[in-house]
Amino acid sequence: MSSSSADRSRPPLRRAVTRFLPARPVLGFLALLVVLGTLSYAVGAAVGPVAPGLRPAGGSGGGASDGGGDMGGMHGMGAAAPRPLPVGEAR
Repeated sequence: MSSSSADRSRPPLRRAVTRFLPARPVLGFLALLVVLGTLSYAVGAAVGPVAPGLRPAGGSGGGASDGGGDMGGMHGMGAAAPRPLPVGEAR
């Protein structure tokens, strides 16, 4: 028995799968991102915390009760208020 014309016009499974995959450079770039992300996570886990006493703002025992979010000793760090100009004076 001979094969039908519909069977001959279908691409093989390998062609169908590769048709929907991104190009090789894109796959290589994604693989590189995964490798670098994994490597940076491993290095960060090995080194440990950068500032051991630093706690998240929403953590237990912190919040508004220990300072209200104010950075003490930072007075005068804002921009100076603009002085008003007399009427008719050029800038």
